[in-house]
Amino acid sequence: MYQSRIEEFYSFVSISSVEVGKHLYWHIGDYRVHGQVFIVSWLVIITLLTIAFLGTRNLERIPQSFQNFMEFILEFLQDIAKNQIGQHEYRPWVPYIATIFLFILGSNWAGALVPWKLIHLPEGELAAPTNDINTTVSLALLTSLSYFYAGLSKNGLGYFARYIEPTPVLLPINILEDFTKPLSLSFRLFGNVLADELVVSVFTLLVPILIPLPVMILGLFASSIQALIFSTLSAAYIGEAMEGHGEH
Repeated sequence: MYQSRIEEFYSFVSISSVEVGKHLYWHIGDYRVHGQVFIVSWLVIITLLTIAFLGTRNLERIPQSFQNFMEFILEFLQDIAKNQIGQHEYRPWVPYIATIFLFILGSNWAGALVPWKLIHLPEGELAAPTNDINTTVSLALLTSLSYFYAGLSKNGLGYFARYIEPTPVLLPINILEDFTKPLSLSFRLFGNVLADELVVSVFTLLVPILIPLPVMILGLFASSIQALIFSTLSAAYIGEAMEGHGEH
């Protein structure tokens, strides 16, 4: 009897350790680093930093060309934070909302535009960082930590009064809501990016010349929308946490 239970336990462990596809891992001490995500993530970060440096190195009072484009992007990102968090409290959160939006947009576009399959690795293949559930969950958890920090910074321990409003009966539901927010953020982003890359790959195999182009263009549009949705919801959650309980 005990032997059969032990065998069932080990079979469960072996099933839970199954991975979909092959991945490139780097072993650093006792830790394993996902090499594919690490490589593409840093390529995206370096690209964003380079664009930011080139766009702001020679600032002029009357913006021209590239500086004008950079200021347009900044105003767009400020508007996201301002509309969701509030006109008087949004400024400290612009860097976070802007970073989330630009990183997700850059990652999604990297997966849609760059032919990573042409680069051969010892194991696995390069893809968009947001194509990995660990990346999207990490971004969602950052947002969770951000809105808890925002709520506690603004309202102190009174922040937790929101869990029993408008009635203490809703306490379990309000607690569950805070767990579902990062889940919905992470799985929405991961699912859409993965589905887009799978569709492009299938069309490329079936009709390798003309058909994938419209699909790729649609993928770029969908990738941009996903970045906008994630950053807007993040700002909305932060703004909601900063509301005084019982009043805005």
